[in-house]
Parts: sequence; structure tokens; C-alpha cells
Amino acid sequence: MTARQLTDRLGALAFGGDYNPEQWGEEVWKQDDELMRTARVNLVTVGVFSWALLEPDEGRYEFGWLDEQLDRLQANGVAVDLATPTASPPPWFTLAHPDALPAGPDGTRLTHGSRDTYCLAAPAYRRAARRIATALAERYGDHPALALWHVHNEYATLCWCDHTAAAFRVWLRARHGSLDALNDAWGTAFWSQRYGSWEQIQPPRATQWHHNPGQALDFRRFWSDETLAAYREQRDAIRAHSDRPVTTNLMLPGYQNLDLWAFGREVDLVAIDHYPTAPGVDAAADTAFGGDRARSFGGGAPWLLMEQGTNTVYAGDRVLPKEPGEILRHTLGHIARGSEGALFFQWRQSRAGSEQWHSAMVPHAGPDSRIFREVTEVGEAVARLGELAGSTVRAEVAVLHDSDAWWALQSDGLPSAELDYHATLRRAHRALWDAGVTVDFAHPEHDLSRYQLVVAPALFLLTDAGAANLRRYVADGGTLLVQHSGGSVDERMHARLGGYPVAPLREALGVRVEEHRPLRREEATALSDGSHGTAWSELLRTEGAEVVAAYTDGVLGGGPALTRHGFGAGAGWYLSTRLDDSGYAALVARLLTEAAVQPELPGLPSGVEAVTRHAADGRRWHVLINHRTEAVALPEPAHDLLTDGPVHRLSPGGCAVLRAH
Repeated sequence: MTARQLTDRLGALAFGGDYNPEQWGEEVWKQDDELMRTARVNLVTVGVFSWALLEPDEGRYEFGWLDEQLDRLQANGVAVDLATPTASPPPWFTLAHPDALPAGPDGTRLTHGSRDTYCLAAPAYRRAARRIATALAERYGDHPALALWHVHNEYATLCWCDHTAAAFRVWLRARHGSLDALNDAWGTAFWSQRYGSWEQIQPPRATQWHHNPGQALDFRRFWSDETLAAYREQRDAIRAHSDRPVTTNLMLPGYQNLDLWAFGREVDLVAIDHYPTAPGVDAAADTAFGGDRARSFGGGAPWLLMEQGTNTVYAGDRVLPKEPGEILRHTLGHIARGSEGALFFQWRQSRAGSEQWHSAMVPHAGPDSRIFREVTEVGEAVARLGELAGSTVRAEVAVLHDSDAWWALQSDGLPSAELDYHATLRRAHRALWDAGVTVDFAHPEHDLSRYQLVVAPALFLLTDAGAANLRRYVADGGTLLVQHSGGSVDERMHARLGGYPVAPLREALGVRVEEHRPLRREEATALSDGSHGTAWSELLRTEGAEVVAAYTDGVLGGGPALTRHGFGAGAGWYLSTRLDDSGYAALVARLLTEAAVQPELPGLPSGVEAVTRHAADGRRWHVLINHRTEAVALPEPAHDLLTDGPVHRLSPGGCAVLRAH
């Protein structure tokens, strides 16, 4: 089951959003029917937070209202993405099972009153979640409105309670096999932490000072696996009664403690929620970052944008509105990178409740509003792009992502608190996006042979297998950039001895790091090529590599900062500091030239985003988004699907989807 099964059912790309008819009455439903037709809505998500209505008492179901809504949507030509409501247990559940409420690392038990108030490891919660999923699947598994199943919502909540502790011990037994192996993996000879029985082991709860880093890393792995097991239970309960695709909505990038590669292997199609964290062109770059990751976690298959904010940009302590035209630009940014449509949270803006100020397709102001007019324009645009369904995106460059490396950088006691995993990944992706290059994300142990250039921005943790794979990639002709602190620890969080990174990778890089030398806040170090480094530096010894740029001041003055090593048929680059923006952009440009990687559409100026979708039969479409404030002439005229006519230039902020020759 794939995304294509969904678009075949819809006969078009998906367009719509979360729909909560239980918040409204019949007069509003009639208006919704008309407005959905106007906006070209063909798919809505129903039931995400409806557990208390669907199961008002334990084991007693009231499906009549949902029957009515699904039948009404079907009659109106709108398909349904039916959710299991397990992200928000009803009050009766928490009253009956207070032990299933989550506990924080300090042992404080949370109370009912928000969403996500459950411990995912609590047996009572898991039984209740399977029960409601089964009941929904039995009743609606073959309903004609049903196009997709949506398990849970944004899995995220962590817990440190006794249920979690018990499940953690079971997981540790399976992973390590024996206490001796666990004690060795966690280095418990230090600080008198050696465990003599499994019952002595607890989750990394609040403690006097630093947690054991191996314990903290294993807890993150455990929780991701526990979450995946919870998803599988609901998915399998649904599959027993329905043949429609099943997925869950993943939040990107760091909201969820999940191994997204593992989830990508288990869902029928990857689905994400994406909310930019900065306005303007930064939001466009963030949209590309989220879209490229979603596509990559599904192995390159088409995926689905399950949620985006209609008029929402979260920027620190405030929510900013989108500028005119950005709803279309953000939507096309995701479709360009492989999404089979675009959904929003939510259809109609709530008049009460915790998210009453979250934007929606129909705002508080109603349909006579700028937002709804733009939504309607976007719906019409998406409706013209049906021929893109099932097409994929290809990339010649990969950025390496590993959840273990992320979790490792969340450990206590690291040399610097500025080693921000996702910020480092975003920066690498942004430099490539600015250069007009389409990017995949890949795991260090994946087959990388199809990529001309691989960037490893934040591989603080690197397995022996990953290091050997990267060595082989370079030897076989690839161009690799490893950035500072890469390969410093193994999968047990043990420091690499004899110099960093691990030996197989050192051979490909031709360098040996003797010492980490984090820089003071606001401190910069000058390099011989005119660029500057911040946050981090290293005492680096070349072992065959050429020095491309050296430090020019301080203790490291005259020592290598940026190196290149020809190895086998390829080249391994090593960057030992965090370059300033201009220096990093120059390095990325040099790497792209060396790896013979061209922009997606050569001839376009910077600020014009271009991505190509490829059909299996050879057809291609170029999605263009002009982020500049002036018009841009196209290299040659082409047929634009958005206007169904020829196009010669893009207006400021304009978009086009070109059918390639």
C-alpha cells in the first residue's frame, strides 16, 4: 500500500485538512459542504481528538454522529482520513487509570487537562488504544468515504514512571543480553554505578548531576522503539479489518523522540506536519528542509503533507501571519519535493478551546476573507497538478542524518553546549538549498553510491559500520565532507581512542584529531582563506591530507583547519570548525564544483527555487518558486500547469509548474 493508492482513490492530489464537525452544528455543516466544494477540498482528517465522544464510557461506543459525518462527506465528494483518537484520552480513562498518567523525570505525575496526558508504556493505555482502533476499523474499514487511516497524532510524550521503568528493563535485556554486557556498554565502573540486578536499573530520572551517557542514549532508543511498537499495535488492529493505507503524522525535525528511519519503514506512506519557525525566505528554506527529510525517510517514495498552518509561522514567542502568496508557495514547496498534496490544520478555526488562535482554512472572519480567498486559489492550483501523482524526486547530494547521533548530542557533560544537532543539519541543507541543489537525507550505513556529494554535518556518534561505509564511498569515487567532532564516539557513547574520528574514516580523510578545543561564546578564529570559525576548533594533524585552509591565530595558528584528501577514486574533506555563513557557502560551492553537481535548473538566479519531479515513464515537471522581489525571465518558455498556458517569466513571489520537454 502506497501514496499512489491514495491519489488513485482521490483521482487527484490531496487537498484539505483536519475537520472537526463535532465543534459545530448543522447550519455550519451545510456551509462547510458548499465551501469545501468551492475550495476544491477532496480529503479531510476526522476524529483526531474525538475519543470522549466516540467512547463516552469504557467499552461503550457512540458512532452515530461519526456515521452521519462520513456519509455526508462521501455524498459531498470528500474522502476521509480517519484518525484513531489516542493522543487525547478522555477524562474517564485517567480517572480509572491514574497510573497511566505520565510522570516527568523528577517523578511529578501530570494531571488530565491537555492532550497527550498518557504514559505510552502503561498497559491500560495500550489496551484502550488497541480497543478503540479495533472498534473503528471494524465499523469503518470498508466505508466508501475512507481513503486513509491516521494512527494517533504526533507521537511525542515521554514518561519516566514505573511502567516505563519496567518496559525499559525488558528492552535492555533484549538489547544487551546480560548485566555484564550492559555494565560494559554503560561504563558503570565509573562513579560506582555497576548494576547487580535488572531491578536496580531505572530510567534516567532527575539526579544530582550528569546522567550516565550510555543510559541516557539507550533510554532515547528504547522510547522510540516503544512508540513504534504502540503504532504497530494500532496499525495491525486496523489492517485486520481494512485494506486502506495506514500512517501516522510525524513532526519534524526534533519535536519527537523518534527514529524516523524506523517509522519510515513501518508506515504505508510517510506523512508529516510542518510549521516554519521563521518568516519570509527562511520559512521557504525550512519548508524544503522538511520536505526533503519526509521524502528521504520513505526511501524516496511520494509522501503526504498532513498538516501545515494556513496562516501560521511560529517565531519564538509569537505567531506571525504569512504574507500574501505564501500559502501557495509553501504548498508548492512541499509538492515539489514529493508530497502527494497538501493538508492543513485545520478546516475551520475553532471558536473555543486550547487552539482557538491556530489559523485555519476558514478563519474566524469567515469565507469573506483574504485567507479563504487564497485557500481557494491554492485548492484550484493543486487540482491542476493531478498528473504529478506518483512521480518522484531525484538528488545527487545527501546530508547524513542518524537519530543516535542526535540523541548523543543531548548527553550531559559534552565539551560544548553549542553542538546543536538539528541546527547543524539545517545549516548544511540551507547552504545547498541556496545553491539551487536538491538534497536527500541518508543514514551513514545506507548505500550512498548514487550520490556525487555526501555531507556529514553532525556525526558526533558514528558506528564502525557507518565509518567503513563512508570510507568505501570515498574509495569508490564519492566526495565526502565530514564536519567538526564527527566520529568522536561509538554507538555505546564510548570515546574513540587513538584520535578522532574512528580509524576507517580517518583513512579516507587523511587526518587525525588530537584535541577538541571549543571556543568561547562570541569568540571567532581567523582562517587563512579569509573566513572565520566560531563555536569549535580542533588540534588537527594531517596524515596524507592537503591543507586547504589553516588557522592563523592563537594556539592553533598555522595548523590545519580545512583539509582535503584524495583517497581511492574520491576525496574526503574535513572541516574542524564552524565556518561563518559566507565561508561555508564558498566551501559548499567548491564541493559542488568538484563533485560536478549542477543546480536543478542551470541559468536561474539565486532566490528562485527549482525542483524536478520524475515519472516512471520519463515525463518530468519543474516546480519553480520565485522568492525574489523582482520578476525573473525563464531560460526558455514552457507550458505552466498552474495557468494551463505558456509562461516566459516569473513575477515577484510567483510560481510555475512546467511540463518539461
